[in-house]
Amino acid sequence: MIFETLLVFLIILTIIAVQLKDLIHAVIVLAGAETVLAVLFFMMAAPDIAITQAAVSAGLSTMIFIIAIQKTRRHEHD
Repeated sequence: MIFETLLVFLIILTIIAVQLKDLIHAVIVLAGAETVLAVLFFMMAAPDIAITQAAVSAGLSTMIFIIAIQKTRRHEHD
C-alpha cells in the first residue's frame, strides 16, 4: 500500500513541477520527486541505486539547476 501511495505522490509531484511557472520552485518540487524515487528504489531492495539517485539527481543536479537559473536574467510574463 505504501509503495502505490509513493508512486501516486511521485506522479503528482512531477506534474506539479511541469505546471509551475517559477523555475526555482519547479526545481525544488522536482528534487522532492527525485527523493521519493530514491525511496522507491530503496523499497525495491536496490540501496546502491537509491543512494546514487539521492546523491546525483536530488542533490547534485538540483544544485546545478539552481546555480544555472540564478546566473540567468529573469523576467516575468504576465
